[in-house]
Amino acid sequence: MNKIPKHILPVIVFAQFAGTSLWFAGNAILPQIQQTWALPKDSIAQVTSSVMLGFIGGTLIFALTSLADRFNASKVFFLSAVLGALFNSAVLFTGESFGALLLFRFLTGICIAGIYPVGMKIASDWFDGRLGKALGYLVGALVIGSAFPHLLNHFGAGYDWRPVLVGTSVLGISGGLLMYFLVGEGPARVKSTSFSPKEAFRVFQKKEFRWAAFGYFGHMWELYTFWAFIPLVLTYYSETQSINLPISLWTFIIMALGMIGCVLGGIVSIRKGSTKVAFGFLLASGILCLLSPMFFQLPPSVFLVLLCFWGFVVIGDSAQFSSLNAQKAPIELKGTALTIAVSVGFFLTIPSIQLLQLLTNYIGVEWLLFTLAIGPALGLLATKKLIDNP
Repeated sequence: MNKIPKHILPVIVFAQFAGTSLWFAGNAILPQIQQTWALPKDSIAQVTSSVMLGFIGGTLIFALTSLADRFNASKVFFLSAVLGALFNSAVLFTGESFGALLLFRFLTGICIAGIYPVGMKIASDWFDGRLGKALGYLVGALVIGSAFPHLLNHFGAGYDWRPVLVGTSVLGISGGLLMYFLVGEGPARVKSTSFSPKEAFRVFQKKEFRWAAFGYFGHMWELYTFWAFIPLVLTYYSETQSINLPISLWTFIIMALGMIGCVLGGIVSIRKGSTKVAFGFLLASGILCLLSPMFFQLPPSVFLVLLCFWGFVVIGDSAQFSSLNAQKAPIELKGTALTIAVSVGFFLTIPSIQLLQLLTNYIGVEWLLFTLAIGPALGLLATKKLIDNP
């Protein structure tokens, strides 16, 4: 294999960061527009679920059509980033319509399906032999991209939510342009010439891929629900402890620390292997789920340190599960396998988020994150099979 140009990985990482900044833009501006638009109490679940449903629908379209395997993946990424940016900024012209907001978040989610998993597919075509490390950087970029709107919201956009949408839309387009013009197709790409929807489901016939995918599904039950409810958890703690926490800033910090977890996990995977690294991170986050009700009795410094550690471990396994999915899938359907696994994984975030929103009516906020432990528990059982059957 020819030597890979040094700029490839940094460009892919930045493009992934830029494209995925569209993901949580709606959540970041929600506190402001909840008040000015008089949105319903459960709007956090509805807005989050809308973009997730769009993403799930988009990944199903990409998986069933094998677009990333049949066509130039960097071009697919570029078109998805541009369309996603346009739908993201379209919220500026909704006239305070909650229905329009949900629609454009849904359409943005569809476009992100051509950014996140397609970006992983592009990375796997360039870094086939060092995929765990490369995807560690790539998912780290997803973390920062997802957290970035909260940082924008903290620095000035708390007074006006519009710059968050403008800034993330500009970033999304710039990422698409860089991916298309500076990256292109990798040397390990195997093009699929046929199209059959049945191919999307054939990947699950391989038991090693099933184990890797089921581990990923358990991880996904926890991850995005944890991210979505961080502002609520911080606000509840701030109110019960009578302290003034900058909610958007701490939400950004907690989420962004996951980038370090992804990068370190990728580096360690070179020596220990992706399976053991994924198992370790998932075990740590599962334990934190179980202990979380006790966090609310702790001093602010300890409470925040624990949430920061949780943010560090909750996504550190994501890149390694994606690496395992790519390694265990049929080589000619690698892009399709990654996409269908991501699709199912994100589908599971919907009942998880909706369940926690429902539970807010019956249990205290301090018990909400405890209920997420079922995801890591089931994911650990599947991942253990990969350890026992290397």
